[in-house]
Amino acid sequence: MKQVKRQVAACIGLCAVLAFMNVDKLLAQGTLEDYQRAYSLHDKFSNKVFYGNVRPQWIVGTDKFWYVRDTPQGKEYVLVDATKKKRSPLFNQEKLAKSLSTLNSPRKEMATELSGQTTPLLASSFGSVTKARGEAISATSAQREESWRLPASSTASVQSVHTVAPLEKGKKDVDAMQLPISFLSINATLDTLKFVYKDHKWTYAERKGVLTDNGKVEKPNMRYWAENLDENKGEPVVSPDGKRTAYIKNSNVYVKDNQSDKEKALSFDGSPGEFYAAQIVWSPDSKKVAVMKVRPAEKRYIYFIESSPTDQLQPKLHKREYAKPGDALPVRCPCVFNVETGQTAIPSTELFNTQFEVRGLEWDADSKTVMFEYNQRGHQVYRVLELSAGTGKVRTVIEETSKTFVNYNRYFRRDLSNGKEIIWMSERDNWNHLYLYNRQTGRVENQITKGPWYVREVMHIDEANRLIYFSANGMAKGEDPYLVRYYRIHFDGSGLTCLTPEEGMHQATFSPDMKYLVDTYSLVNKAPVAVLREAKNGKIVMPLEQADITKLVEAGWKAPEVFCAKGRDHQTDMWGIIVRPTNFDPSKKYPVIEYIYAGPGSQYTPKSFIAYNWNMSSLAELGFIVVQLDAMGTSFRSKAFEDVCYKNLKDAGFPDRMEWIKAAAAKYPYMDIDRVGIFGASAGGQEAADAVLLHPDFYKAAYSSCGCQDNRMDKMWWNEQWMGYPIGKQYEECSNVVNAHLLKRPLMLVVGEMDDNVDPSSTMQVVNALIKANKDFELVVIPGSNHTMGGTYGEHKRYDFFVRHLLNVTPPAWDLVR
Repeated sequence: MKQVKRQVAACIGLCAVLAFMNVDKLLAQGTLEDYQRAYSLHDKFSNKVFYGNVRPQWIVGTDKFWYVRDTPQGKEYVLVDATKKKRSPLFNQEKLAKSLSTLNSPRKEMATELSGQTTPLLASSFGSVTKARGEAISATSAQREESWRLPASSTASVQSVHTVAPLEKGKKDVDAMQLPISFLSINATLDTLKFVYKDHKWTYAERKGVLTDNGKVEKPNMRYWAENLDENKGEPVVSPDGKRTAYIKNSNVYVKDNQSDKEKALSFDGSPGEFYAAQIVWSPDSKKVAVMKVRPAEKRYIYFIESSPTDQLQPKLHKREYAKPGDALPVRCPCVFNVETGQTAIPSTELFNTQFEVRGLEWDADSKTVMFEYNQRGHQVYRVLELSAGTGKVRTVIEETSKTFVNYNRYFRRDLSNGKEIIWMSERDNWNHLYLYNRQTGRVENQITKGPWYVREVMHIDEANRLIYFSANGMAKGEDPYLVRYYRIHFDGSGLTCLTPEEGMHQATFSPDMKYLVDTYSLVNKAPVAVLREAKNGKIVMPLEQADITKLVEAGWKAPEVFCAKGRDHQTDMWGIIVRPTNFDPSKKYPVIEYIYAGPGSQYTPKSFIAYNWNMSSLAELGFIVVQLDAMGTSFRSKAFEDVCYKNLKDAGFPDRMEWIKAAAAKYPYMDIDRVGIFGASAGGQEAADAVLLHPDFYKAAYSSCGCQDNRMDKMWWNEQWMGYPIGKQYEECSNVVNAHLLKRPLMLVVGEMDDNVDPSSTMQVVNALIKANKDFELVVIPGSNHTMGGTYGEHKRYDFFVRHLLNVTPPAWDLVR
């Protein structure tokens, strides 16, 4: 009997163990299955949203526009006549597909004489493919503006015209519903298309079915973003009346009579150390020129090594121009020269003597004054100034001041054609608004927009009817204050009209004549809707599309949740989103990971519908709740809301973020706020590292990529805006290099060795400080990579990092994943 009891007990025990193992398996997260699902999610959710991506292209000179309609069968090119409220195909897609298919067929060359030159042509039974003559390629300036840049040599002679591109033989026919064309435009008569196909520029005369090859697409000559214009260089400038040419010679201003070729110097004091810039501006009456006199400053460069170049074995040394906080800057002074009398107007610099930037030389219509702008170093003063061409005196037309910073990135100024008024944007009343200035008196005639909301962008100014069309957020009560709508208002502040009243994040495209607008709107959890409206009142003219997400939902997509909670002051709402895994189970406990980019300078949490969030969706699949929010220190709320960041970027809104996450966890107990991780790149990389250095009791692990870890190491324009000038102790207090010794939590640092946005040395100096402080951390250096979150390799490292440190699970072997 005892033996039977022992066997029963053993059996019960075994069952309990097995049951426990099964429950443990059920609750497991960070498994190989989770990884496979995470990596498959993008493809799983791709091409599952139909009729939602309306991007209208208005056709100049008409009330028509076109857009590409995403359907389950493919892409339809749709033409809409706004006046007639009718839609039709933009062109015959089958016909174009057949013409393009001939380019993929084996060649049959024919010879033809063009200006004595033999040029191969393609024979086609579906439409002819011709070679454009030089004069045809050059066409008119209007056509060039409408289409693409053409080779400069293409107008010289037929010999310089490209032959039809040697395309691959034997390829299958082009699918009419998946036309592989880009940069499409169409003329006003709707009979000629221009587009790019296989890196060539093509013109297609639809009625004749003729395809014309206009040569290979030129790669644009891109200037590095931090490289300043060489003001010594510039083309000679001809006067409006065509009689004279002004130019720079030996650092001085010269003018030449175009009839006699006689030249004379207008300035004599220019030198390489203090030169006159080549960007010369003539007065409308052709009697004067305005030019900046420039005292250059020594340039700073950043250096980095490309360890593994693709074209050689040995590494390469690179350098980029890169001004950092506190560096010397050029000093500019606007000067006016009378080309007839030789009189000069060189002003006192009293009103613009501590320069971050002096820019713009804009003559008034009567050639008596020149307008320019001054941005004070430290950004606490911004002035619009007027220089008298006769006396050289400078007066202030508009002045902005702030104890923190004038947000010059919110800049808008429009000088009205009457020469008497200016429309100006300012945050002076704690909100971003528009003001009407009297140019003569320098006084505000009236505040145009007013209230606890934020003007985002001026779309159009109708001077004849004294109307402004603009976008704004925060005007509608009881909803997410970041949602953008479109409005119009009179110059005197009357007649404010909302043109896009439905709740959502709106994107409007106005017709050139401002009679209509195409409005597409959505929310992160609501599919896009597109309608055509009247621009005068927002009345819907006709519906365009309602996105269909049926297939997306069937694939397992779950909408993010919009969540709002109070911030540090227990009064101000913080808005964010919560992303859960597709196999979400409320009976489980989920660690929380925050994706952070706190800027400042903008608002970053998604507000529009997206099927797949690159930063959040797949990460959640591993068994996490992933969140993102905009906290104090970011833009598009009040000026005071953003001013929290001033001289204190280490704040990064963390007091608000922690309150928000705690509130979410109070509502959703499955959110485990004892296991909170954080990750970000660039400013977000700095902020992620901040989190574990300064708030280790809340944030338990951080992935920090390409972070500007010490603001003294980063770009001048961004950091002096928020951290102030001169460089003071605040820079040291916010430095992750200085604070590296505080590390108590797991930290992974990631950097691209070729990062020319944030100096890679910024990360390496944190590495150095951590080593000196005897701290354990992880470092990933990605050869050949620029400014990056880490790419696919870094993504996998990030997944493993959080699985290991927040789930306490050993990640699956890499060769098993995918």
